[in-house]
Amino acid sequence: MRKTVRTVLWIIFFWMTTVLRICAAQCQLPEEIGELYARSAVVIDGSSGRVLFGKNADETMPMASTTKIMTCILALENGDPEDIVEVSQNAAGQPEVHLGSGVGETFYLKDLLYALMLESYNDAAVMIAEQVSGSVEEFAGLMNQKAKELGCNETHFVTPNGLDSTDDEGVHQTTAQDLARIMKYCVWDSPKSEEFLEITQARSYFFSNVKGTRSYACDNHNAFLDMYEGVISGKTGFTSAAGYCYVCAVESEGRKFTGVVLACGWPYNRTYKWKDMTKMMDYAKKHYREVRLEYPEEIMYAEVKNGWIDGENPWKNIQIPLCIEKSAGKIILIGDQEKLIRHLEYRNTIEAPVERNMVFGKIQFTLNGVLMAEKRILSETAVAKRKPGNWLVWTLQMFHL
Repeated sequence: MRKTVRTVLWIIFFWMTTVLRICAAQCQLPEEIGELYARSAVVIDGSSGRVLFGKNADETMPMASTTKIMTCILALENGDPEDIVEVSQNAAGQPEVHLGSGVGETFYLKDLLYALMLESYNDAAVMIAEQVSGSVEEFAGLMNQKAKELGCNETHFVTPNGLDSTDDEGVHQTTAQDLARIMKYCVWDSPKSEEFLEITQARSYFFSNVKGTRSYACDNHNAFLDMYEGVISGKTGFTSAAGYCYVCAVESEGRKFTGVVLACGWPYNRTYKWKDMTKMMDYAKKHYREVRLEYPEEIMYAEVKNGWIDGENPWKNIQIPLCIEKSAGKIILIGDQEKLIRHLEYRNTIEAPVERNMVFGKIQFTLNGVLMAEKRILSETAVAKRKPGNWLVWTLQMFHL
């Protein structure tokens, strides 16, 4: 009894001192970065989605106009750039920053997407939402559905423009970690990623309403595009509740990073977000490298008991080759102090019958105790169950009878 209690206490101690430390290490801000102005921040691997490091990365907070990355990608996926959008009373009544269009005025959806992402116009967001879904409320439902599909379970959208708001389901909010995942999807995973990048990388854009009676000029307010090497997209945001916010995507020597800072100062601290993001991305570039998951090349075998393959000696057990299922190789980012562990597990004996591509085991890669990739180990050959008549068949074959 005492031995059992000691064992249980040791397991609890190990879990608290080792497992919790490992989990915390994935989210803690490295000491080398120092203090951040942002109340919440994160950097994730743009390939795997793994959190590399952060500060209060899973704390729910308002995110202001960074919301508009979701609005933009959903409009690209569900709308037609040549759609004609009419300004409603609701859209025309949106507060600054806004396009200032009048009720009944019409625009092409493509032009509104540039107005949305470059100038962050609040009325453009409402026009887009109403065009795609019929109403802001229906579009918010589409936003929340997409968030759930992406695993962003702590995110709730109420508005398409990010203005502070609440509905029956809760407050308009997200987490730094969720917002980074949404940006990852917009930039690298969505079937409309190329179009999203084209819009968010434009330094300026000029357009007119459909009738050509008014012209508009947009300038990109994502200054980080030209401040930091490797930035390929980003979106700023500010409200009185959210403070200054920023989300961006960076590519460097084949590596992909998504960074987020939330509540990163209030007026007059608009440059804090650039300083924080520079610190985080500098650290990520310096300490994380690409690693391709390597699978064993040696051939594995399994012994099949009581099996029969035409022409084989039925008195002996059959050796069949095993293979690792075919799929694209995976590349992940690993930190200087992290260790990737490969675990191979499969059955080397089995009773017949065996079907081709039967699962015999698996090979897994874990990092900090988290499963990063897994492939199945399969049989390459089918083996029938041995029958009494197989001995006679084999004997006749041996004597060419």
